[in-house]
Amino acid sequence: MKKKYFGTDGIRGRVGQSPITPDFMMHLGWAAGRVLSKQAQGPILIGKDTRISGYMLESALEAGLINAGVDVRLLGPVPTPAVAYLVRSLRGGAGIMLTASHNPQYDNGIKFFSSNGTKLADANQLAIEAELAQPMHTTSGILGKAIRVDDARGRYVEACKNTLPRGFNLRGMTIVLDCAHGATYQVAPRVFNELGANTIVLANNPDGLNINSGCGSNHPENVRQVVLDKNADLGIAFDGDGDRVIFVDAQGEIVEGDEILYIIAAFCRSRGLDCPGVVGTLMSNLGFELSLKKLGIPLVRAKVGDRYVVEMMQQYGYPIGGESSGHIVCSEISTTGDGIVAALQVLHALVEQDQTLHSLKQAMLKFCQKTVNVPCKRAVDLDNNTVIAQAIKQVEQRIGEGRVFLRASGTEPVIRVTAESQDEALTVQLVKELARVVEREVA
Repeated sequence: MKKKYFGTDGIRGRVGQSPITPDFMMHLGWAAGRVLSKQAQGPILIGKDTRISGYMLESALEAGLINAGVDVRLLGPVPTPAVAYLVRSLRGGAGIMLTASHNPQYDNGIKFFSSNGTKLADANQLAIEAELAQPMHTTSGILGKAIRVDDARGRYVEACKNTLPRGFNLRGMTIVLDCAHGATYQVAPRVFNELGANTIVLANNPDGLNINSGCGSNHPENVRQVVLDKNADLGIAFDGDGDRVIFVDAQGEIVEGDEILYIIAAFCRSRGLDCPGVVGTLMSNLGFELSLKKLGIPLVRAKVGDRYVVEMMQQYGYPIGGESSGHIVCSEISTTGDGIVAALQVLHALVEQDQTLHSLKQAMLKFCQKTVNVPCKRAVDLDNNTVIAQAIKQVEQRIGEGRVFLRASGTEPVIRVTAESQDEALTVQLVKELARVVEREVA
Protein backbone atom coordinates (compact mmCIF):
# COMPACT_ATOMS: atom_id res chain seq x y z
CA MET A 1 0.00 0.00 0.00
CA LYS A 2 1.39 3.40 -1.01
CA LYS A 3 1.52 6.15 1.60
CA LYS A 4 -0.51 9.27 0.81
CA TYR A 5 0.71 11.69 3.48
CA PHE A 6 3.91 10.36 5.06
CA GLY A 7 7.15 11.18 3.27
CA THR A 8 10.82 10.59 4.03
CA ASP A 9 10.53 12.07 7.52
CA GLY A 10 6.92 12.39 8.62
CA ILE A 11 4.42 14.78 7.04
CA ARG A 12 5.46 18.22 5.79
CA GLY A 13 4.03 21.02 3.68
CA ARG A 14 2.95 24.64 3.38
CA VAL A 15 0.87 25.92 6.29
CA GLY A 16 -2.73 26.45 5.24
CA GLN A 17 -2.47 24.02 2.36
CA SER A 18 -3.45 20.38 2.68
CA PRO A 19 -2.37 18.54 4.72
CA ILE A 20 -0.93 21.22 7.01
CA THR A 21 -4.27 22.61 8.16
CA PRO A 22 -6.00 22.65 11.56
CA ASP A 23 -8.81 20.33 10.49
CA PHE A 24 -6.39 17.75 9.11
CA MET A 25 -4.22 17.95 12.23
CA MET A 26 -7.21 17.30 14.45
CA HIS A 27 -8.18 14.30 12.34
CA LEU A 28 -4.55 13.14 12.30
CA GLY A 29 -4.35 13.41 16.09
CA TRP A 30 -7.46 11.28 16.42
CA ALA A 31 -6.20 8.69 13.93
CA ALA A 32 -2.70 8.57 15.45
CA GLY A 33 -4.15 8.32 18.95
CA ARG A 34 -6.31 5.35 18.01
CA VAL A 35 -3.39 3.54 16.36
CA LEU A 36 -0.55 4.39 18.73
CA SER A 37 -2.50 3.76 21.93
CA LYS A 38 -2.78 0.14 20.82
CA GLN A 39 1.00 -0.11 20.40
CA ALA A 40 2.07 1.10 23.85
CA GLN A 41 0.53 2.43 27.04
CA GLY A 42 1.20 5.94 28.32
CA PRO A 43 0.52 9.54 27.33
CA ILE A 44 1.55 10.94 23.96
CA LEU A 45 4.10 13.77 24.16
CA ILE A 46 3.93 16.80 21.86
CA GLY A 47 6.90 19.08 21.22
CA LYS A 48 7.26 21.87 18.69
CA ASP A 49 9.81 24.24 17.23
CA THR A 50 9.39 28.02 17.24
CA ARG A 51 7.18 28.54 14.15
CA ILE A 52 4.15 30.71 14.79
CA SER A 53 1.96 28.05 13.17
CA GLY A 54 2.98 25.65 15.93
CA TYR A 55 0.45 27.18 18.32
CA MET A 56 -2.42 26.50 15.95
CA LEU A 57 -1.33 23.02 14.90
CA GLU A 58 -0.44 21.96 18.44
CA SER A 59 -3.94 22.87 19.66
CA ALA A 60 -5.61 20.99 16.81
CA LEU A 61 -3.42 17.93 17.28
CA GLU A 62 -4.00 17.98 21.02
CA ALA A 63 -7.77 18.10 20.49
CA GLY A 64 -7.67 15.13 18.14
CA LEU A 65 -5.59 13.04 20.52
CA ILE A 66 -7.86 13.85 23.46
CA ASN A 67 -10.86 12.97 21.30
CA ALA A 68 -9.26 9.54 20.73
CA GLY A 69 -9.14 9.03 24.50
CA VAL A 70 -5.38 9.64 24.79
CA ASP A 71 -3.69 11.66 27.55
CA VAL A 72 -1.31 14.33 26.27
CA ARG A 73 1.87 15.86 27.68
CA LEU A 74 2.80 19.26 26.19
CA LEU A 75 6.56 19.89 26.09
CA GLY A 76 6.59 23.34 24.50
CA PRO A 77 9.47 24.44 22.23
CA VAL A 78 12.13 21.71 22.40
CA PRO A 79 14.50 20.10 19.87
CA THR A 80 13.24 17.05 18.01
CA PRO A 81 15.74 14.73 19.77
CA ALA A 82 14.40 15.98 23.11
CA VAL A 83 11.03 14.46 22.21
CA ALA A 84 12.74 11.16 21.37
CA TYR A 85 14.54 11.25 24.74
CA LEU A 86 11.58 12.39 26.84
CA VAL A 87 9.15 9.83 25.45
CA ARG A 88 11.41 7.20 27.02
CA SER A 89 12.22 9.17 30.18
CA LEU A 90 8.55 9.96 30.89
CA ARG A 91 7.34 6.49 29.86
CA GLY A 92 5.22 7.90 27.05
CA GLY A 93 3.26 5.81 24.60
CA ALA A 94 4.55 7.87 21.66
CA GLY A 95 6.09 11.24 20.82
CA ILE A 96 5.13 13.88 18.28
CA MET A 97 7.21 16.82 17.06
CA LEU A 98 5.67 19.71 15.15
CA THR A 99 8.41 21.00 12.86
CA ALA A 100 9.52 21.46 9.29
CA SER A 101 13.16 21.13 10.33
CA HIS A 102 15.36 23.41 8.19
CA ASN A 103 12.48 24.72 6.03
CA PRO A 104 11.23 28.35 6.18
CA GLN A 105 8.58 29.39 8.70
CA TYR A 106 5.73 29.17 6.20
CA ASP A 107 6.18 25.38 6.17
CA ASN A 108 5.42 23.03 9.02
CA GLY A 109 5.10 19.32 9.58
CA ILE A 110 4.93 16.49 12.03
CA LYS A 111 7.35 13.75 13.08
CA PHE A 112 6.29 10.71 15.08
CA PHE A 113 8.29 8.66 17.56
CA SER A 114 7.45 5.28 19.03
CA SER A 115 7.52 4.60 22.78
CA ASN A 116 11.22 3.67 22.51
CA GLY A 117 12.16 6.94 20.83
CA THR A 118 12.58 5.67 17.27
CA LYS A 119 10.82 6.89 14.12
CA LEU A 120 7.60 5.06 13.31
CA ALA A 121 7.83 1.99 11.11
CA ASP A 122 6.09 2.02 7.73
CA ALA A 123 3.43 -0.36 9.05
CA ASN A 124 2.39 2.13 11.74
CA GLN A 125 2.37 5.00 9.27
CA LEU A 126 0.12 3.02 6.95
CA ALA A 127 -2.17 2.13 9.86
CA ILE A 128 -2.54 5.83 10.72
CA GLU A 129 -3.35 6.66 7.10
CA ALA A 130 -5.94 3.89 7.03
CA GLU A 131 -7.54 5.33 10.17
CA LEU A 132 -7.53 8.78 8.56
CA ALA A 133 -9.86 7.40 5.91
CA GLN A 134 -12.48 6.83 8.64
CA PRO A 135 -14.76 9.62 9.90
CA MET A 136 -13.71 11.06 13.25
CA HIS A 137 -16.19 10.56 16.08
CA THR A 138 -16.39 11.38 19.77
CA THR A 139 -17.31 9.02 22.57
CA SER A 140 -18.39 10.97 25.66
CA GLY A 141 -16.63 9.75 28.77
CA ILE A 142 -13.71 8.22 26.87
CA LEU A 143 -11.61 11.34 26.46
CA GLY A 144 -8.03 12.15 27.36
CA LYS A 145 -6.50 14.98 29.38
CA ALA A 146 -3.60 17.34 28.68
CA ILE A 147 -0.85 18.42 31.09
CA ARG A 148 2.07 20.76 30.40
CA VAL A 149 5.52 19.38 31.33
CA ASP A 150 7.29 22.33 32.97
CA ASP A 151 10.78 20.83 33.27
CA ALA A 152 11.07 19.31 29.76
CA ARG A 153 14.00 21.48 28.66
CA GLY A 154 15.89 21.04 31.93
CA ARG A 155 15.59 17.27 31.69
CA TYR A 156 17.01 17.31 28.17
CA VAL A 157 19.88 19.65 29.10
CA GLU A 158 20.98 17.23 31.81
CA ALA A 159 20.64 14.28 29.45
CA CYS A 160 22.94 15.98 26.94
CA LYS A 161 25.61 16.77 29.53
CA ASN A 162 25.44 13.23 30.87
CA THR A 163 26.58 11.85 27.52
CA LEU A 164 30.08 13.00 28.50
CA PRO A 165 32.41 11.54 31.14
CA ARG A 166 32.15 12.89 34.66
CA GLY A 167 34.39 15.93 35.09
CA PHE A 168 34.56 16.74 31.36
CA ASN A 169 34.51 20.47 30.73
CA LEU A 170 35.03 23.05 28.00
CA ARG A 171 36.75 25.71 30.12
CA GLY A 172 39.04 27.96 28.12
CA MET A 173 37.22 27.29 24.85
CA THR A 174 35.30 29.99 22.96
CA ILE A 175 32.43 28.62 20.91
CA VAL A 176 30.04 30.45 18.59
CA LEU A 177 26.52 28.97 18.60
CA ASP A 178 23.90 29.64 15.93
CA CYS A 179 20.49 28.44 17.14
CA ALA A 180 18.62 29.30 13.91
CA HIS A 181 15.96 31.13 15.98
CA GLY A 182 14.70 27.59 16.46
CA ALA A 183 14.13 24.84 18.97
CA THR A 184 17.67 24.91 20.43
CA TYR A 185 17.54 28.59 21.36
CA GLN A 186 17.15 27.87 25.08
CA VAL A 187 18.81 24.50 25.60
CA ALA A 188 22.01 24.80 23.50
CA PRO A 189 23.41 27.88 25.30
CA ARG A 190 22.62 26.22 28.66
CA VAL A 191 24.41 22.99 27.74
CA PHE A 192 27.61 24.64 26.55
CA ASN A 193 27.66 27.33 29.25
CA GLU A 194 27.15 24.76 32.01
CA LEU A 195 30.07 22.76 30.60
CA GLY A 196 32.25 25.84 31.06
CA ALA A 197 32.58 27.18 27.52
CA ASN A 198 32.65 30.86 26.72
CA THR A 199 29.76 31.09 24.26
CA ILE A 200 28.85 33.70 21.68
CA VAL A 201 25.22 33.01 20.78
CA LEU A 202 23.61 33.97 17.47
CA ALA A 203 20.02 33.69 16.25
CA ASN A 204 18.43 32.85 19.61
CA ASN A 205 15.56 35.36 19.60
CA PRO A 206 12.69 33.60 17.82
CA ASP A 207 9.59 35.62 16.96
CA GLY A 208 7.69 32.83 15.22
CA LEU A 209 8.62 34.09 11.77
CA ASN A 210 12.42 34.15 11.70
CA ILE A 211 13.24 30.44 12.16
CA ASN A 212 15.98 29.39 9.69
CA SER A 213 15.79 32.82 8.04
CA GLY A 214 19.33 33.55 6.88
CA CYS A 215 20.76 31.63 9.83
CA GLY A 216 21.40 28.17 11.24
CA SER A 217 23.00 25.18 9.57
CA ASN A 218 21.71 26.25 6.14
CA HIS A 219 23.76 29.46 6.47
CA PRO A 220 27.03 28.58 8.24
CA GLU A 221 28.60 31.72 6.76
CA ASN A 222 27.17 33.65 9.74
CA VAL A 223 29.01 31.49 12.27
CA ARG A 224 32.10 31.53 10.07
CA GLN A 225 32.28 35.33 10.11
CA VAL A 226 31.91 35.58 13.88
CA VAL A 227 34.44 32.78 14.48
CA LEU A 228 36.99 34.71 12.43
CA ASP A 229 36.09 38.12 13.88
CA LYS A 230 36.20 36.93 17.50
CA ASN A 231 39.12 34.50 17.04
CA ALA A 232 36.92 31.74 18.45
CA ASP A 233 37.99 28.11 18.69
CA LEU A 234 35.07 26.93 16.56
CA GLY A 235 31.44 27.54 15.64
CA ILE A 236 28.39 25.30 15.78
CA ALA A 237 25.21 25.84 13.74
CA PHE A 238 21.96 23.96 14.35
CA ASP A 239 18.88 23.74 12.17
CA GLY A 240 15.39 24.81 13.20
CA ASP A 241 14.50 21.66 15.13
CA GLY A 242 17.96 20.80 16.42
CA ASP A 243 18.41 17.38 14.85
CA ARG A 244 21.28 18.42 12.59
CA VAL A 245 24.54 20.28 13.16
CA ILE A 246 27.30 21.86 11.08
CA PHE A 247 30.66 23.07 12.44
CA VAL A 248 33.08 25.83 11.44
CA ASP A 249 36.72 25.45 12.47
CA ALA A 250 39.04 28.25 13.65
CA GLN A 251 40.25 28.79 10.07
CA GLY A 252 36.68 29.42 8.93
CA GLU A 253 36.32 26.12 7.06
CA ILE A 254 32.96 24.34 7.11
CA VAL A 255 32.87 20.90 8.75
CA GLU A 256 29.89 18.91 7.45
CA GLY A 257 28.18 15.68 8.44
CA ASP A 258 30.61 13.26 6.80
CA GLU A 259 33.57 14.90 8.53
CA ILE A 260 31.72 14.91 11.86
CA LEU A 261 31.05 11.18 11.49
CA TYR A 262 34.67 10.56 10.56
CA ILE A 263 35.96 12.44 13.62
CA ILE A 264 33.69 10.48 15.95
CA ALA A 265 34.48 7.12 14.33
CA ALA A 266 38.24 7.78 14.29
CA PHE A 267 38.14 8.81 17.95
CA CYS A 268 36.36 5.59 18.88
CA ARG A 269 38.94 3.56 16.99
CA SER A 270 41.84 5.46 18.60
CA ARG A 271 40.49 4.63 22.07
CA GLY A 272 40.08 0.96 21.23
CA LEU A 273 36.30 1.19 21.43
CA ASP A 274 34.12 -1.05 19.32
CA CYS A 275 33.30 0.61 16.01
CA PRO A 276 32.55 -2.24 13.58
CA GLY A 277 31.22 0.12 10.93
CA VAL A 278 29.43 3.34 10.03
CA VAL A 279 26.16 3.90 8.20
CA GLY A 280 25.99 6.78 5.71
CA THR A 281 23.64 7.49 2.84
CA LEU A 282 23.72 7.63 -0.94
CA MET A 283 24.92 11.22 -0.52
CA SER A 284 27.90 10.38 1.73
CA ASN A 285 31.16 11.60 0.21
CA LEU A 286 33.33 9.00 -1.52
CA GLY A 287 36.39 10.46 0.21
CA PHE A 288 34.70 9.76 3.54
CA GLU A 289 34.23 6.12 2.56
CA LEU A 290 37.86 5.76 1.47
CA SER A 291 39.14 7.46 4.64
CA LEU A 292 37.14 5.11 6.84
CA LYS A 293 38.48 2.19 4.84
CA LYS A 294 42.05 3.21 5.78
CA LEU A 295 41.03 2.90 9.42
CA GLY A 296 39.59 -0.53 8.76
CA ILE A 297 36.03 0.73 9.23
CA PRO A 298 33.45 -0.20 6.56
CA LEU A 299 30.75 2.20 5.37
CA VAL A 300 27.32 1.03 4.27
CA ARG A 301 24.90 3.36 2.53
CA ALA A 302 21.22 3.75 3.38
CA LYS A 303 18.53 5.70 1.58
CA VAL A 304 18.49 9.41 2.43
CA GLY A 305 16.59 10.04 5.65
CA ASP A 306 17.70 9.48 9.23
CA ARG A 307 14.94 6.89 9.72
CA TYR A 308 16.58 4.72 7.06
CA VAL A 309 20.00 5.33 8.57
CA VAL A 310 18.79 4.13 11.97
CA GLU A 311 17.13 1.06 10.43
CA MET A 312 20.40 0.07 8.74
CA MET A 313 22.39 0.75 11.91
CA GLN A 314 20.13 -1.72 13.68
CA GLN A 315 20.42 -4.22 10.83
CA TYR A 316 24.24 -4.18 10.81
CA GLY A 317 24.80 -3.49 14.49
CA TYR A 318 26.78 -0.31 13.73
CA PRO A 319 26.76 2.32 16.52
CA ILE A 320 27.39 5.43 14.39
CA GLY A 321 25.53 6.75 11.37
CA GLY A 322 24.28 9.89 9.73
CA GLU A 323 23.92 12.13 6.73
CA SER A 324 26.12 14.68 5.00
CA SER A 325 23.60 17.37 5.96
CA GLY A 326 24.53 16.95 9.63
CA HIS A 327 22.00 14.42 10.94
CA ILE A 328 24.25 12.35 13.22
CA VAL A 329 23.04 9.34 15.20
CA CYS A 330 25.10 7.79 18.01
CA SER A 331 22.90 4.82 18.86
CA GLU A 332 24.60 4.09 22.18
CA ILE A 333 23.52 7.56 23.31
CA SER A 334 20.41 8.58 21.37
CA THR A 335 17.76 7.00 19.18
CA THR A 336 17.61 9.69 16.50
CA GLY A 337 19.67 12.48 14.95
CA ASP A 338 20.73 14.91 17.69
CA GLY A 339 22.66 18.08 16.86
CA ILE A 340 23.71 18.91 20.43
CA VAL A 341 24.78 15.36 21.29
CA ALA A 342 26.77 15.06 18.05
CA ALA A 343 28.48 18.38 18.76
CA LEU A 344 29.44 17.19 22.24
CA GLN A 345 30.93 13.98 20.83
CA VAL A 346 33.14 15.99 18.50
CA LEU A 347 34.21 18.29 21.34
CA HIS A 348 35.00 15.24 23.45
CA ALA A 349 37.32 14.03 20.68
CA LEU A 350 39.05 17.44 20.46
CA VAL A 351 39.64 17.81 24.20
CA GLU A 352 40.73 14.22 24.87
CA GLN A 353 43.18 14.21 21.95
CA ASP A 354 44.31 17.82 22.52
CA GLN A 355 43.67 18.58 18.86
CA THR A 356 41.99 21.36 16.93
CA LEU A 357 38.87 20.81 14.88
CA HIS A 358 40.84 21.81 11.80
CA SER A 359 43.50 19.15 12.33
CA LEU A 360 40.94 16.37 12.83
CA LYS A 361 38.94 17.54 9.82
CA GLN A 362 42.05 17.50 7.61
CA ALA A 363 42.57 13.79 8.30
CA MET A 364 39.60 12.93 6.06
CA LEU A 365 39.90 12.91 2.28
CA LYS A 366 37.04 14.85 0.71
CA PHE A 367 35.99 14.62 -2.94
CA CYS A 368 34.33 17.48 -4.78
CA GLN A 369 30.59 16.70 -4.82
CA LYS A 370 28.08 18.65 -6.91
CA THR A 371 24.30 18.20 -7.06
CA VAL A 372 21.83 19.66 -9.53
CA ASN A 373 18.11 19.55 -8.75
CA VAL A 374 16.06 18.85 -11.86
CA PRO A 375 12.32 19.72 -11.60
CA CYS A 376 10.29 16.59 -12.29
CA LYS A 377 7.08 17.36 -14.17
CA ARG A 378 6.16 13.75 -14.83
CA ALA A 379 6.92 10.38 -13.28
CA VAL A 380 9.97 8.53 -14.58
CA ASP A 381 11.45 5.15 -13.68
CA LEU A 382 15.08 6.09 -13.05
CA ASP A 383 16.17 2.47 -12.80
CA ASN A 384 14.77 1.42 -16.17
CA ASN A 385 15.13 4.50 -18.36
CA THR A 386 17.58 3.48 -21.10
CA VAL A 387 18.45 7.06 -22.12
CA ILE A 388 19.40 8.03 -18.57
CA ALA A 389 21.20 4.71 -18.02
CA GLN A 390 23.34 5.28 -21.12
CA ALA A 391 24.16 8.84 -20.03
CA ILE A 392 25.21 7.60 -16.58
CA LYS A 393 27.44 4.94 -18.14
CA GLN A 394 29.19 7.54 -20.31
CA VAL A 395 29.76 9.84 -17.33
CA GLU A 396 31.14 6.98 -15.23
CA GLN A 397 33.65 6.17 -17.96
CA ARG A 398 34.94 9.76 -17.89
CA ILE A 399 34.88 10.46 -14.15
CA GLY A 400 37.62 7.98 -13.16
CA GLU A 401 37.89 7.56 -9.39
CA GLY A 402 34.55 9.10 -8.67
CA ARG A 403 30.85 8.47 -8.50
CA VAL A 404 27.59 9.54 -10.13
CA PHE A 405 24.05 8.81 -8.99
CA LEU A 406 20.46 9.99 -9.24
CA ARG A 407 17.65 9.93 -6.71
CA ALA A 408 14.12 11.25 -6.52
CA SER A 409 13.64 13.66 -3.62
CA GLY A 410 11.31 12.51 -0.87
CA THR A 411 10.22 16.06 -0.04
CA GLU A 412 10.19 17.95 -3.38
CA PRO A 413 9.16 17.16 -6.99
CA VAL A 414 12.78 17.06 -8.18
CA ILE A 415 15.40 14.55 -9.30
CA ARG A 416 18.73 15.12 -7.57
CA VAL A 417 21.64 14.52 -9.95
CA THR A 418 24.97 14.14 -8.16
CA ALA A 419 28.55 13.60 -9.29
CA GLU A 420 31.79 13.56 -7.33
CA SER A 421 35.49 13.25 -8.03
CA GLN A 422 38.75 14.89 -6.98
CA ASP A 423 38.63 17.17 -10.05
CA GLU A 424 36.22 20.03 -9.35
CA ALA A 425 36.04 21.35 -12.92
CA LEU A 426 35.32 17.88 -14.31
CA THR A 427 32.72 17.21 -11.62
CA VAL A 428 30.85 20.43 -12.42
CA GLN A 429 30.96 19.75 -16.16
CA LEU A 430 29.72 16.17 -15.90
CA VAL A 431 26.90 16.84 -13.45
CA LYS A 432 25.58 19.59 -15.73
CA GLU A 433 25.71 17.32 -18.77
CA LEU A 434 23.87 14.53 -16.97
CA ALA A 435 21.30 16.95 -15.55
CA ARG A 436 20.44 18.15 -19.06
CA VAL A 437 19.76 14.56 -20.15
CA VAL A 438 17.54 13.97 -17.12
CA GLU A 439 15.73 17.24 -17.69
CA ARG A 440 14.76 16.18 -21.21
CA GLU A 441 13.43 12.86 -19.92
CA VAL A 442 11.28 14.30 -17.08
CA ALA A 443 10.10 17.55 -18.68
